[in-house]
Amino acid sequence: MFERDSTARRWSRLWSHVIDLAPAETGPFPTVLMFHGCGGVRSHIRTYAETAVRAGWRVLIIDSYGPRGWSRRWAQIFVCTGLMFRGKSRAGDVAAAIWGASQLSGVDPRRIVLTGWSHGSWALMDLMTAMLDGSPRLNMSDSIAWPVDEVRGLFLAYPYVGLVARSWRKPWLRTPRVFGVIPTQDHFSGVRGYMRAFAAPIQAGCDVELWGVEATHAFDEPGIKARLPIRFDEAASVAALSRFEAFLSRIATLPG
Repeated sequence: MFERDSTARRWSRLWSHVIDLAPAETGPFPTVLMFHGCGGVRSHIRTYAETAVRAGWRVLIIDSYGPRGWSRRWAQIFVCTGLMFRGKSRAGDVAAAIWGASQLSGVDPRRIVLTGWSHGSWALMDLMTAMLDGSPRLNMSDSIAWPVDEVRGLFLAYPYVGLVARSWRKPWLRTPRVFGVIPTQDHFSGVRGYMRAFAAPIQAGCDVELWGVEATHAFDEPGIKARLPIRFDEAASVAALSRFEAFLSRIATLPG
């Protein structure tokens, strides 16, 4: 299927399902690549995207499921449970998307930010630990000049940081700016687990900002079934969007 794809082939498949949003002005634009959680592309991701576009950013929402023919229900059974397509495997999608986005006219390749939710953030963090030395990595058949080191920032919303996440045991090999959203009522991990995972980018020398919010995992997803342990929190969602916009503003003003 997608395993052992070349970078160009992987990007071609992903591109067929990308949601591409941009300001009305002429680019090139600083660009956000967005990676959904294990439930797929949901309405709150579009809200974040619209916030970024209003702030002058182009947005590419990367759907990892559509090109593979996976339904939301299928993903909930096999991906959300960790049976398959863990962070390291999906990190190949991230690397290919960074490469592909940098080839697009209207994208400023020097100002790319990656944003992920839950499983998406897990993939982003795992990519930061991966060796990119020219040998096949991340279930890809090549690593043709992936510009991963050029990424300016990561916005990580309630990343999965369980024992199989590589940030528990592997150092980060690159140093983008990082903003981490840590829900204090997350049933997947306590605050201590989050802090252990975020120690890796701090030790690598990243500029790391962490925001602890009194909310559950996926607190910013409206329409989620009203059941424990996940609850939508409108006030916390508005605050998260504000912090996201402020993070993009800081990245946009960086020199170079």
